[in-house]
Amino acid sequence: MQHVALVVLGHPNSQSYSHALGEAYARGLRSAGLEVRYLRLSELDFDLVLHSGFGGEQQLEPDLVQARRAIEEASLVGWFFPTWWAGPPALVKGFIDRVFLPGWAFRYPQVPKSSGGRYRAGTGLPEPLLAGRLARVVSSMDSPSWWYAIWHRRALHAAFVNGTLRFCGFRVRSSTFFQLRGWSAERRARGLARVESIGYRDGRRALRARTALRASMALDMNAPLGRSERQLPVAGSKQVGAAAERVAR
Repeated sequence: MQHVALVVLGHPNSQSYSHALGEAYARGLRSAGLEVRYLRLSELDFDLVLHSGFGGEQQLEPDLVQARRAIEEASLVGWFFPTWWAGPPALVKGFIDRVFLPGWAFRYPQVPKSSGGRYRAGTGLPEPLLAGRLARVVSSMDSPSWWYAIWHRRALHAAFVNGTLRFCGFRVRSSTFFQLRGWSAERRARGLARVESIGYRDGRRALRARTALRASMALDMNAPLGRSERQLPVAGSKQVGAAAERVAR
């Protein structure tokens, strides 16, 4: 079975350096032996606004249904976009708002009535439903690294890497290119080569994670009858996440 990686291109301009970085990453993934698929967000037809928040139903457009399926089928998802106003572009944020909804990307446990409406110890945290997948976030900005760290307090990493992807169960690594505005053509070429190399390493890591997952599933299938561990792990389960975590570190 071919291992699948998904490359999400989040810059509205298809001629951007962000897109070039995504293509370089894809070359590295292919060299590692993965099948590469793309999500070009600027080409999707969907409403960026989650009109009722989490309190109402908003039907997913066909492109978003397909996007969800692409994420579900991928063992590795790479995200490529610039940092604007210390965060992702509206195109990326709107995509996350519409697609990463409760019940698909995460869920909260039911609160027992005996708790009086309060969370008991160990029940208040969300359950990630996209565990078992790796992610790479590659972003760029014109600011220097010290300014981003001190003044912006690594806002993109706090909100997108930690608050979104890790929140939903991804094992995430990130690469950030600073002061891009002043880069020469030669330096940009070196950046592309570096990201292609990162893609190759991430691809090999994803293959090892899938191998560990298959081994975990085989152990579960051979477990004695009557043991709960004999049940197969499913996407998003703790077994899947643990198997991937062992090789993603």
